[in-house]
Formats: sequence, structure tokens, C-alpha cells
Amino acid sequence: MQESYNMEQTFRWYGEKDPVPLAFVRQTGATGVVSSLHHIPYGEVWTIEEIKKHQKTIEDAGLVWSVVESLPVHEDIKTASGRYLEYIENYKTSLRNLGACGIKVITYNFMPVLDWIRTDLRYKLPDGSEALYFNQAQFAAFEIFILKREGAESDYTPEKVAEAKEFYESMTPEEVAKFTSNLIDNFPGFKGVTLDDVKSMLAKYKSLSRKDLENNLKFFLSEVCPVAEEVGCIMVIHPDDPPYSILGLPRIFSDINDVRNLLKMVDSPANGICFCAGSFSGRLDNNIVEMFKECADRVGFIHLRSTQHDGKGNFFEANHLEGSVDMYNLVKEIIKEQIRRKKAGRADWRIPFRPDHGHTMLDDLNKPACPNPGYTAIGRLKGLAEIRGLEYAILKMMEDK
Repeated sequence: MQESYNMEQTFRWYGEKDPVPLAFVRQTGATGVVSSLHHIPYGEVWTIEEIKKHQKTIEDAGLVWSVVESLPVHEDIKTASGRYLEYIENYKTSLRNLGACGIKVITYNFMPVLDWIRTDLRYKLPDGSEALYFNQAQFAAFEIFILKREGAESDYTPEKVAEAKEFYESMTPEEVAKFTSNLIDNFPGFKGVTLDDVKSMLAKYKSLSRKDLENNLKFFLSEVCPVAEEVGCIMVIHPDDPPYSILGLPRIFSDINDVRNLLKMVDSPANGICFCAGSFSGRLDNNIVEMFKECADRVGFIHLRSTQHDGKGNFFEANHLEGSVDMYNLVKEIIKEQIRRKKAGRADWRIPFRPDHGHTMLDDLNKPACPNPGYTAIGRLKGLAEIRGLEYAILKMMEDK
């Protein structure tokens, strides 16, 4: 069997406080770890000492630190304001230090204010397991009645506003507080976020257009990609999640046109993509397989998951082989790309992937709520096993032909 063409199997690990220890990660079958230095504030330098310390912890467990997710981009860089030039220089230093330690794949995102957004972190599925869920009316309730963002109501239909109002009025003050925390305070390395913090960050974007944000991304990449290229690293941008405007702010990496635009911004092998099938699948007009085929040679890291939509703008995280993503043909195209790269002699031919998110199920349902929503052990283990089995079958069929 063409086992030499399989993907590099990785698992995300949030550090020493992660309730899923490295010993368990190794038992999943993964050989690599996707991790970050969450204790270092955004914008500060990742020193070689801190990188090696984290790297040694992973290697002592019999694993490899394969991918950085994420080396965060400070909000000042996204808005080209404040100390952004200083933070870009710090970013370059961190890249040089990571390259010196042999860690080559660096994930980042350029989402304004908040990263991924879900309105329910424990959405009950018919089989009793729990998933992450995004409900448009519930998010409208947050924007209009809790955050009280100016102009938010005009972004929704009257019917959606009425639905949002009904949802908001159904909650007790305690439920409102919990709902708000679930939305804005779930990002590792960025804990303790308040409504006032969100309002303050939003104010920085008040006069920023989509074109401005694109120009700021282009400037950032023009500065850091030469350094990444010099030290043998690749910068891979994570898609917007959900992949459309949120909080009245532009989101600039959501569809195939955004992918094309990104790759034209800076013509460098260090300017790459974290192909998150689940994030892109938040838009039903995104053809996930065709999107991958178009940008395959610049993909440096892959998240494999899927979403299930209800046709009203709402979706939940589906099982890895279900939902809107054609996972069979996507994995098949990934394998084809790896074969093409290996035959071309590319050192980076094997693309690391991880099962992205997972249902809370079985024994994990009885444990304290996971501090990293979507990252309980058993649901991701199931997803990894399903993807590995799918990959094995595709490789075997290719061999038999």
C-alpha cells in the first residue's frame, strides 16, 4: 500500500493545563502536536528559551511539535495603529527563533476583534453528544441587546431581530452573563475579555474599510514573509470563522476570491494557507474540494471537519465524515497533492492535518466543561480514526489500480 503518501497526523494540545495530556495524545495515533505558547501576551517575542522548553515537553512525551497554532497577530497590526511596527519586529524575531528550533509551519489569523464565534458550546444532538453551534438570531441578540453595537439592528431582517429579541428576553441575567462569556472569552492566551474590551477594540475599526484591512494584511505579510522564507518557515492563514462579516466588520479570508487575493498579495512560498475545511464550509456557496484544488500547492496545514446547516444561517459541527464537506473527495485531493509534491522533490510534501473540533461524547460528557471548547479527547479521537480510515482506504484503492 502507498503508505508513504499519507498525511502527517497531528493533535492540538493547549499546554500543561490542557485536560487532555500528551500521554493521551500519543495514544490517538498522532505523531505530531499542534500547539502555542499561550502564556506569552500577544505581540511579545517568543524567545528561543521558551520555545525549546515547550518543545522539550512535547518531545519527552514521544511526540514532535509539528505546527504552531497560533503565533497571534496583535490587534495593532490588524488596524495599523499604536505600536504595530514594534509588534511586527517582534513577530519577525519570533519567526527567526521558531525557525532556529526547527518548527516550520506557523498558523495565524487576521480576524478583527474576535476569532471563531459560536453561540452554544454544548448544543445537544439527537444521539446525546454535544457540539459547537452558531445561531444567527442568537448572535443578533448579543450584538443588538447585550453589546448594543451601533447599527447592529440594520444588519438583520425584521424577522431576525424579532427572533433575537425573543431569545434575549427568555434569558435570566445569569444566563445572559454565561452566554456573553461563551461568545467573547474563549480564546487561549486572550482570557478575561469583557464587553468593554470588545467595545474598545471595535472603536479602533470604526473608520477601517475592507480595503484598509486588506492593505494592512498585505503590509504585514510583505514584512514577515521574507523573514519566514529566510529561516525556512511557512506562514499559513486560518480562514474566518464564520466566513462572513461579523460585528459589522470586514472579514477578508472567507471564500475563493479571498484565497486568490491573499496569494497575489505577496508572491512568496512562505505565504501559505491553513486550509480549514470546517471554517470554509460555514458558507454553502464555498465548494470545499474545488477551493482546495485551486490553492493546493500553497497549503501548509489542514484542519479536517464539517458543518451541518439548517438553511436559515445556522450550523453545528457535524461528524467528520458527515455534513456539508465532501470529505472523501477532499482527502483524495490532498493525497494527490502530496504525491505530486513528493515526485517534484519538495521537502514539504507531507502536509500536517488535525481533526478539528469534535463532539463531546461518552465519558467526556460527565467531566467538567472543557476549557477549550471543541477539544475534548474522545470526539477528536473519533474524528482522527475516521479520517485515518478514509485515507487508508483511498490509498489502498489507488494502489489496486
